[in-house]
Amino acid sequence: MRVIFMGNPEFAIPTLKALLTSHHHVVGVVSNPPKPMGRGRNLKSTAVGQFAKENNLNLLEPAILKSDGFNHQLSDLNPDVFVVVAYRILPKSLIELPRFGAINLHASLLPKYRGAGPIQWSLMNGDKKTGVTIFQIKPKVDTGDILMQKEMEIQTDDNMLSLGMRLCYTGAELISKSLDGLELNTLQLLPQNHLLATPAPKITKEMTIIDWSWSAEKIHNWIRGLSPRPGMSTTLKKESLRIYKTKVLDIGKNIPGEIIRLEESEIIVSTGKGSLSLMEVQLEGKRKMSVADFLRGSTIQSGDRLGI
Repeated sequence: MRVIFMGNPEFAIPTLKALLTSHHHVVGVVSNPPKPMGRGRNLKSTAVGQFAKENNLNLLEPAILKSDGFNHQLSDLNPDVFVVVAYRILPKSLIELPRFGAINLHASLLPKYRGAGPIQWSLMNGDKKTGVTIFQIKPKVDTGDILMQKEMEIQTDDNMLSLGMRLCYTGAELISKSLDGLELNTLQLLPQNHLLATPAPKITKEMTIIDWSWSAEKIHNWIRGLSPRPGMSTTLKKESLRIYKTKVLDIGKNIPGEIIRLEESEIIVSTGKGSLSLMEVQLEGKRKMSVADFLRGSTIQSGDRLGI
């Protein structure tokens, strides 16, 4: 089939690579336009855009999806299907353009975790399993019929990056199988049960501030879900401290946020229930480092409080 691929971040690239090695023909790649980045404000393409340029793929970087010009560009490529991975919400006019419509890779077992943050929320909620879903795109976000799904275990040491990478490679395999099934008419589409739908809304800045009155387990799961980006943060002596890795301990019953013990490679902090051992942190203006490295140059001591 003639495929137009649409995506932005690194998460989307394994699927694009899988399509390029399949018997399907990628006739175009669509990604967001370059943005000014860094101190020099130099224009930088998305991860997918950069990959497309490096591999001499037919790259389209539209600012407006509803423009007639972009619609004509896509029509001229005569696509059979759009494959969408972590891109934008497509207008109805584009969804209906290819013969087989548009299919999407979503990093959850739909209808669970509809929305922008399915990987984050599965970890933040302490789930033991998740998966990927390939579904037919409809105008209402994440509601289309399911083509294929695959379940995956969440490992105890997973964070957003490690889980996300496993999901994207599994999803890439499933996309190729879904395209084969569409082409051969061997797939039986499964309507979603909308009564079972749960949301996975976009992460806001306010959500990244640690509330030490929460249980250690909940704080730990939120840190996993938001690591390495954007990361959960607190304050230490009025400076921002980002925390990337922790371990739950069933000890102590002190004031939430109080440092109750310092070890050679651990900062143990009391929470609303249980304690957390901080293992990887980043102080404002410094690099990310292990707690062992952090403590070598720090003046903190037991009794200090985080988050005040």
